[in-house]
Amino acid sequence: MSKRTPPESTVCDDRATAYAHAVVDGEIIAGPQVRNACARHLRDLEEGPARGLTWDLEAAQHAIGFFEEVLCLNGGRFEGEAFEVLAWQAFVIGSLFGWKGEDGFRRFRVAYVETAKGSGKSPLAAGIGLYGLVADGEWRAEVYAAATKKDQAQILFRDAVAMVDQSPLLAPRIPKSGAPGKEYNLAFHKTSSFFRTVSADDGQSGPRPHIALLDEIHEHKTAMVVEMMRAGTKSRDQALIFMITNSGTDRLTVCWDYHDYAGKVAADTLQDDSFFGYVCELDETDDPFADETCWYKANPSLAYGIPGLKYLREQVTQARGMPSKEATVRRLNFCQWVQADNPAISRDAWLATQEKDFDLEALLGRRCVAGLDLSSTQDLTALVLMFEPTEADPVWRMLPWFWLPEEGLAKKAEQDRVPYLVWQKNGHLNTTPGRAINKRHVLHMLSEISALYDLQGIGYDRWRIEDLTALIDDEGVSLPPLIPVGQGFKDMAPAVDEFERRLINAEMRHAGHPVLTWCAANAIYTEDPAGNRKVDKKKATGRVDGIVAALMATALTLTELEESAPEPGFILL
Repeated sequence: MSKRTPPESTVCDDRATAYAHAVVDGEIIAGPQVRNACARHLRDLEEGPARGLTWDLEAAQHAIGFFEEVLCLNGGRFEGEAFEVLAWQAFVIGSLFGWKGEDGFRRFRVAYVETAKGSGKSPLAAGIGLYGLVADGEWRAEVYAAATKKDQAQILFRDAVAMVDQSPLLAPRIPKSGAPGKEYNLAFHKTSSFFRTVSADDGQSGPRPHIALLDEIHEHKTAMVVEMMRAGTKSRDQALIFMITNSGTDRLTVCWDYHDYAGKVAADTLQDDSFFGYVCELDETDDPFADETCWYKANPSLAYGIPGLKYLREQVTQARGMPSKEATVRRLNFCQWVQADNPAISRDAWLATQEKDFDLEALLGRRCVAGLDLSSTQDLTALVLMFEPTEADPVWRMLPWFWLPEEGLAKKAEQDRVPYLVWQKNGHLNTTPGRAINKRHVLHMLSEISALYDLQGIGYDRWRIEDLTALIDDEGVSLPPLIPVGQGFKDMAPAVDEFERRLINAEMRHAGHPVLTWCAANAIYTEDPAGNRKVDKKKATGRVDGIVAALMATALTLTELEESAPEPGFILL
C-alpha cells in the first residue's frame, strides 16, 4: 500500500512543510489531530504574517541539521548510528525552531507531543535539550529533564548522556559530572550552560529553564512540575517547555488537559500562537484490533519499521488472548485513552447487556436484593438493586440510585469534570440537603424503594453503617434486613466472579444509567496471589461506588436469595 511508505516529497529543503502537505494530501496516513496540526501549519504560512508570524526556513534547517550532523542514537540496533530525522520528527523540530513571532524570537513556548510507545519521542526530546544547550546561542542556558520523581527525570537524562557519548563532536566539548551510569550534569562551558535533572521532590523552586523536557506526562498526578517549569521561563526570551507522553488513563490530569487543549488549538477552535501540539490518535471509526492500516496514525515511525509490524501484531495477539492486557495495548500502542490500565468491566460486554427498552414497571413487586455503598461525607452514595430472573424474564436486572450533597454540586462538577448537574437535571442523580450526604434523606428514599419491590435484604459495608442504623432506630423506619458484606478478597471475589460471568454470558441487563456506566468504566480490579479479585478504589480513575454496590448485591444473590429460594419452577441462573 503506497500510503505506508514515506513520500519522496519529504526529502526537500523545507521538510516540515513537505510533511504537512503530504499529510493533508493523504500521502501519509495520520490521525485527526495530526491532520489538523499540519493544516494549521499550512494555513499559518498564508495567514500568519498578518499576526506577525514568520517562517524562518534557515532556522528550521539549522535545528534539523544539528540532529543529523551532530547526534547519534543509542541502544539496541541503533547504537552509534547517526540520528536520521524521520518525516514527523522533521515537522516537530522544524515547527518549533522555524516559526518566529513578531519580536523575532521563537513563536512556540509550549509543545506537547503524544505518540504510541516506541516512536522515538525520548531521543527527540533529548536532542532538543542538547540543541538548547550547545547550538541555540543562549548564554547561561539551563536545560532540565523534569519529572515528579528523580528516578523518572533520570530516564530521559540518561538518553542525553548516551547521545553525548556517541557524538564525536559533543563528547570532547561537554564534560559530565558523576560516575559512569550515575551522571547528574552536562556542562557547556563556552556559554556557561548546563543540562541536568529536576523533580518536584527536589524541593527546588528557582529553575529558570531555557529548555525544559517533561517525559511521560500521563504519569504526572498534578500540574506541579509543569507549572514550576513554566513559572521559571518568564525571564527567558525564547524558552521552550517540551512535553512528551504516551496516552493516559485518567482524564482528570494535566496530561488530558494538554491533550484536549492541543486538539482545540489544532482544530482552530482556540487560537494560541505560542502552543504547538503533535497528538497521534485514531479516528473514531478505527479499530486497531480489526484493521492494521490505522496503526500508522498512532505510530508515526511505523513506515520506517519502528517499532515494527511484527511487534505490534504480537501485542494485539496477546491482548486478544489476555483481556486484562487489552487496555494497556490500546493505550500504549494505539494512543487510545482508556478508562483504566486493567478495566474491571469490558466496554463491549457492558454495551451488549444494555437494554434501551428497560421495563421498570415489570420490576414492581419482583424479588431482589440490594447493595448500598454509603459515603461518609461529600462522596457519591450508591444503591443498586439486583432482581433475580423469572420464567417470563430469565435474566438478572440492575436498577441503581445515586446521591450527592446539593450544596457545592456545581463546584464539584467542575473539579471532577463530571456532568453532575446534567445528571441531576435528567433525574439520574439525587441530591440531599446540605454540604454532606444527609443520611436521613437517603434512609427515607430507601424506605420508599423497599415498599415498591420485594426486597429481601440490603448488603452494606460495615465501616460506614453506624450513622444509618442509629437513624433507623430514631426514625422508626422499617427496612428489609441489613446484611454486612466484607470488602476484602474473601467476600468480594466470589461476587466479582459471578458478576463477570453474568455480564459476559449476557445473563444480566441494565438500562444504560449514565452514572452506573461511568462507574463501570472507572472500575479497576486488584488481585491477591491466589487470583482472587476485588475493586480497587485507590487505583480507579473516578468514582466506582455504583459497581461496588452492584457487587455487594451480587454477593447477596449467592447467599440470601439461594437460602430463600422459591418453589420449583422459578428460574435461577
